[in-house]
Amino acid sequence: MDVHLRELRYFVAVAEELNVTRAARRLFVSQPALSKQLGALERQLGFPLFTRVHGGMVLTDQGRALLPSARELLERWSAGIEAARAAAPSGTLVVGMQTAVGRGIQQDALRRFRAAMPGWEISLRLVGWTDPSGGLADGTSDVAFVWLPAAPGLRARVLSVERRLVALPESHPLAGSRELSFGELRDEPFIALPVEAGPLRDFWLAREARDDDPVIGATTGTADETFEAITSGLGVALIAEGNASLYTRPGVVYRPVRGLAPAELAIAWRRDDRRPQVRAFLDALPAAGALP
Repeated sequence: MDVHLRELRYFVAVAEELNVTRAARRLFVSQPALSKQLGALERQLGFPLFTRVHGGMVLTDQGRALLPSARELLERWSAGIEAARAAAPSGTLVVGMQTAVGRGIQQDALRRFRAAMPGWEISLRLVGWTDPSGGLADGTSDVAFVWLPAAPGLRARVLSVERRLVALPESHPLAGSRELSFGELRDEPFIALPVEAGPLRDFWLAREARDDDPVIGATTGTADETFEAITSGLGVALIAEGNASLYTRPGVVYRPVRGLAPAELAIAWRRDDRRPQVRAFLDALPAAGALP
């Protein structure tokens, strides 16, 4: 039986909150995605973990018996990761990222970090959109480049504020326009992030500018999948202006979109993480105010 750490983390959060809505908010995932994962875990185990009651849920006898072991496994895994990193000659800082960063930010930060922390290594880790924390939630990243809104329990500092553009197939009827209003795109099928991305999925679907649900042409987990879906004619996608030059693809054009709030690229870290290597990396980045 292969139970993943993410499933155990979901179980523990629901067990502590005894409410799927609160647990989903804490985990920065959508409520349907959390309920689906919880149901899959129960089917895999072969017994129920919770009994649904009015206004929430309670642990079954099996759930109560499993909870201490689940907590212990998560704690031991986190301790193991820290021990493995400490085994390096001087240490390794893991930087999570979900898309290319560019803009001169990443390269300058790495150079300044190495100057400030001689002997330390940097490991760049690509994280899928199913984890909007960039690996910070499960401890597999030390810091992460993320798009806001950031997951609960994290601190974030904005590095770049950029317009949102729309990526279109070059054969699309709107591709000939120099600029588009969001009203012209509202009824277009959109390429969406996975439901586990939670509020980030909503942001890149521009839900704040809609009064109805978007048409979803495809759901993708990586940038490459997104552009493949666009060139295949499955839909359009919003993208930050700075990423347009990083993701040039044959058959794809970008157009500015009026009427949308800008996107914010940020560096994020765990709220209680005060390790010197994390602070050194933050200091190597452009100065900006920390968000609450």
